[in-house]
Amino acid sequence: MMGDIPDHELAFHFKSGRLCLDFTATVGERWRRSVERLREPSDLGRWLVDTGLVACTPPVTEGELAAGRSLREAIYRTAKPAGSRRPDPDDVGEINGWAARMPLAPRLGVDGRTASRWADRPVEAALATIARDAIDLFSGPLADRVRECARPDCALLFVDRSRPGRRRWCAMAECGNRTKTTAYRRRRKSMTTEGGR
Repeated sequence: MMGDIPDHELAFHFKSGRLCLDFTATVGERWRRSVERLREPSDLGRWLVDTGLVACTPPVTEGELAAGRSLREAIYRTAKPAGSRRPDPDDVGEINGWAARMPLAPRLGVDGRTASRWADRPVEAALATIARDAIDLFSGPLADRVRECARPDCALLFVDRSRPGRRRWCAMAECGNRTKTTAYRRRRKSMTTEGGR
């Protein structure tokens, strides 16, 4: 446990359906404590491995960590109103600046299968890859399908790929079930209270 933050709060989440939105989830509880999950350079390296962007943890500098956080926040602020209003020009500039850099390149293994991704500067290339994913999302048909989880204590962003476009939770198995269970218990308690009068 780090300070007063439980270890589970520092765990990475990959529920959004898009790389760029998973990157925004490296901050938890934005509505309350704003838990930073990329606390040190090695955390960013670990996140890049966990996403599958790179095969082994790259060395990450303090400057790359700061740049990653800056890109993450530009993506988050742009994702919130995606498809409904114009994004902030500074955030657009941040995302475009990273997207203009060389992204991670796929590398074909000797067995003829794609084995890994590669770059001379893997952290910068990974950030460029994330920025390109953000541009693809925000400028494409799914821009107006970016949602924020309806569970009051979650707020993760996700892409609603449901046919009717009315998905409310980042993950039904977690936030959806918790919300439904809480509502059920509230109804039961209310019925019991009213029945006892």
